[in-house]
Amino acid sequence: ARWTTDLNAALKSREDTLFFDAATTKLRAKLLRRAIAAGKDIYCEKPVAETLEEAVEVARAAKAAGIRHGVVQDKLFLPGLLKLKMLIESGFFGGILAVRGEFGYWVFEGDWQPAQRPSWNYRKKDGGGIILDMLCHWRYVLDNLFGEVKSVSCLGATHIPKRWDENGKSYKADVDDAAYATFQLANGVIAHINSSWCTRVRRDDLVTFHVDGTLGSAVAGLQKCWSQARVNTPRPVWNPDVPQPINFFETWSEVPGGPYENGFKAEWEMFIRHLFEGAPFKWTLLEGAKGVQLAEAGLKSWKERRWIDVPELQV
Repeated sequence: ARWTTDLNAALKSREDTLFFDAATTKLRAKLLRRAIAAGKDIYCEKPVAETLEEAVEVARAAKAAGIRHGVVQDKLFLPGLLKLKMLIESGFFGGILAVRGEFGYWVFEGDWQPAQRPSWNYRKKDGGGIILDMLCHWRYVLDNLFGEVKSVSCLGATHIPKRWDENGKSYKADVDDAAYATFQLANGVIAHINSSWCTRVRRDDLVTFHVDGTLGSAVAGLQKCWSQARVNTPRPVWNPDVPQPINFFETWSEVPGGPYENGFKAEWEMFIRHLFEGAPFKWTLLEGAKGVQLAEAGLKSWKERRWIDVPELQV
């Protein structure tokens, strides 16, 4: 195998035809432009840029150069969400009413316990912030599974204003570390997703999606998915004077399925087939730009304290 730390040499090499970028958000758009200018096909992490304007510019540059491009959409390939997709396609839910997502965990501040995320995530000058990070994910999850996002209402917060970096030095966390967002979808479905690096987990997984429909409901995590059909739904009665007689967790059934490939591997293979076999691949830089569009709308909603519409995006 060949390897190098000389990016300029790699971009000039005719042997290296595909550029993969997993750098920090702050650096991504600049690196992608360099790869596009060198005529490389590109595959990259998200967000594809810090701003929508920049994301659209990168997508247009790729289109003009005639290269092939793709963006990581890893959550779509999680076993739990693949099982959820199977339920949707089978008609299990009937009409979907609402989706509730809970994402996050406690990221230690870094003083007495090392943080599980890099310090740049919490600094504005370095491209940090949970809204920019996670609303890009929620855009493709909602668009691909539940319905196209048409508007967003988002409230961000900086719950932990002081953290410690990898060298044990304290710094000011000046970006959002939690986001509470509601989305209206084109088909009438209402979605609400809480994203937080300041929450302690008491749920099935680090991320869960609870979907309610007229004929059934389901809860999906990273690996597992649980369902409850209309005919199996318990009939509780409100009575705060006695202990709850129903164990609600026991009234759900685990959805079978699998085995599944690693989500990143599965999408990588799809993109490789796109490059060498001409297989379709729809998660392009345009889809990546849509994620930045939603994140930017979420930030605007928070700043202006109102709903923000999300118009159709073209490049």
